[in-house]
Amino acid sequence: MNEVINTIKTRRSVRIYREEQIKEEELQMILEAGLWAPSGHNAQPWHIAVIQDRKLIEHMSHVATQDMAQSTLQWVARMGRSGRNLFYNAPTVLIVSGKKEEDTMLSSVVDCSAAIQNILLAAESLDIGSCWIGLIRFFFAHEMEVEKLQLPAGYKPLYAVCLGYKARMNGRGPERKNGTVSYIR
Repeated sequence: MNEVINTIKTRRSVRIYREEQIKEEELQMILEAGLWAPSGHNAQPWHIAVIQDRKLIEHMSHVATQDMAQSTLQWVARMGRSGRNLFYNAPTVLIVSGKKEEDTMLSSVVDCSAAIQNILLAAESLDIGSCWIGLIRFFFAHEMEVEKLQLPAGYKPLYAVCLGYKARMNGRGPERKNGTVSYIR
C-alpha cells in the first residue's frame, strides 16, 4: 500500500505516552510538516507555540478541566471531574493559533486545521503519538492565562496537539461509516 495512505489509515489518537521527551530533530520535522500545509491565498495564518514545560502543561490542564467540570454538556463535565490530564501527560503540547485579521480569519481555522492534520500524519510517520485537543478552548477562555503562552500579537489560539512516544502500539481503528460518499458523473 502507498506509504502516505497507510499512515493516514493507521494513525490513531494516542492517550497514553511514555515520559521521555521527543527528540528535537523529530519535533522539527513534525513542525516543518505543519508549516507546509495548504492555506487559502497562501496566507499561512498560523503560529505554533511549542510547550515542553511540564508545570505549564499541568496548569493548562487544571484550568481547563475545572471549567469543563461546570459544563452543561454531561460528557464534558464528566471529563472535567475525572481528574485526568487534558493532555494525557504528553511531554510536548503544541498550541496552534490563527491570525485574527479579518481577511485571513475567514480561513484561519480551516488553514490551521490543515496544518494540524499534517502534524498528526508526520508524527505518525515517525512513530510518535499525537492527539488533537479541542477542549483546550476552556483554557483559552481565560485571557490572563493565555498571556502565559506568549503568543504573538494578532493571533487567536485555536487548538492544542499532544505529542509523545507511544506507551503502546496503535490498535485497529473503527470501521468507516457507509453512505458518506456520493457521485455525480
